[in-house]
Amino acid sequence: MTAPALWLLTGPRGAGKTLFCRRFAEHARAAGWEAAGLLSPAVFENGVKTGILAENLQTGETRPLASAASRPPFDLQLGDWFFDRAALDWGSRVLEDSLPCDLLIVDELGPLELLRAAGWASALPALRQTAYRLGLIVVRTELAANARAALPVAGTIHLDRSSAPEAEALRWWEQLSGDSPA
Repeated sequence: MTAPALWLLTGPRGAGKTLFCRRFAEHARAAGWEAAGLLSPAVFENGVKTGILAENLQTGETRPLASAASRPPFDLQLGDWFFDRAALDWGSRVLEDSLPCDLLIVDELGPLELLRAAGWASALPALRQTAYRLGLIVVRTELAANARAALPVAGTIHLDRSSAPEAEALRWWEQLSGDSPA
């Protein structure tokens, strides 16, 4: 397999990065590609973000990953969030089992992975492999330089809050995959 193209997806909180990834994966599947990796959809209660799930992109299986409240099993604090170590380990196994594939998505690499060498520990080695055609990693804007230093990044996609994630996912899918409508 030739060296894959690895792209960063950045943007502020609330810009639709996870939705972009979900739609991007749907376009890949519609084109016959195998999409794998992890998504991190938010959990909202009464309009307030209270948690984050980890979702296996291949199976749809989810695990509670983080909570805004410290309660078992959420005992690993990072900023305002408390993570479940077992869910982080599960996510690492999902990433290891995702290869080989056509599209590898990791939503997201954050301070745990890029600054502490923890979290989804298998993400960085998996992304350095050539066992996928196209990779997409979500990284907050403030950590993009760290991701570029750690990984062979081909380019950056930046979403802002005025972006339409679904339309942007289609546009970028067509550009990066070479699969544009006739």
